[in-house]
Amino acid sequence: MSLSDVDRQLLQRCLDREPRAWQNFVDRFVGLVVHVVHRTTSGRGLSIDEATRDDFVAEVFLVLIRHDFAVLRRFRRQCSLATYLTVIARRVVVRKIQEMTQEPASSTNGTDFDSFAEGNGQASSPNHEIQRIENAEVVENLMTRLDDREANVVRMFHLEGKSYQEISQAVGLNENTIGPLLNRARQKMGS
Repeated sequence: MSLSDVDRQLLQRCLDREPRAWQNFVDRFVGLVVHVVHRTTSGRGLSIDEATRDDFVAEVFLVLIRHDFAVLRRFRRQCSLATYLTVIARRVVVRKIQEMTQEPASSTNGTDFDSFAEGNGQASSPNHEIQRIENAEVVENLMTRLDDREANVVRMFHLEGKSYQEISQAVGLNENTIGPLLNRARQKMGS
């Protein structure tokens, strides 16, 4: 399904900061976000109260407006806005669930692998972002568990401090694939 004219206009009005545009956007998509919150939490066997649900919904909308609507500005308009928002909302909810249920992490070589999942503070993609591992020796040791492409991306991100965009350009991968690749590499390094 492609982007409808109604959604295209609503999105543009939000990005242009027209009066009541954001309120109209929220009114149009709050039901979708609530549905995604419900499906994502129940799909993971979680029962949440109304206040927690509202917190999740609010977090989704905060992600959308953060950094001057950066997530909405990156929307390529190749699918429906509802589809794009569903993906974003699900990712936000999964991240929040992980934060809520995160147990004291096991560690190898003194490194807490679960602690570097998500949130380096850069607004480079709606995908989960990985915090940088500061200990270069640990990164080099762990990279022996990865294939060449994964090791190259991990090296650029954790050791060279490159952004998702810079990595994407250097290795010829779509920027939206960098976060998932780093997540898979993290899982391999942690096993």
